[in-house]
Amino acid sequence: MTLDDLAALIAARKNADPASSWTAQLLAKGPEKCAEKFGEEAIEAIIEAVKGDREKLTSEAADVLYHLLVMLTARDVTLAEVVAELARRQGTSGIAEKSTRPS
Repeated sequence: MTLDDLAALIAARKNADPASSWTAQLLAKGPEKCAEKFGEEAIEAIIEAVKGDREKLTSEAADVLYHLLVMLTARDVTLAEVVAELARRQGTSGIAEKSTRPS
């Protein structure tokens, strides 16, 4: 499954019956809960990265990507918009890009 496939599946579940899908349940709880779950998964991935357990980090990274896409969907931000932003930044150094952000 690609990230595009996963994003499309999550978007399709946005208006599904929460009793039918974990994704629909999560989205029904609102953007704040989706953000909280993303944060929890990110922390778990950080812990596994520090521990150095490749297998657990891989699993947690998959959870992070899933929950990132759920959080974006909860706020009606598409994966395509995120990819377009990455494309816009391509060829610009991270230091230069950060200097253009408002403080």
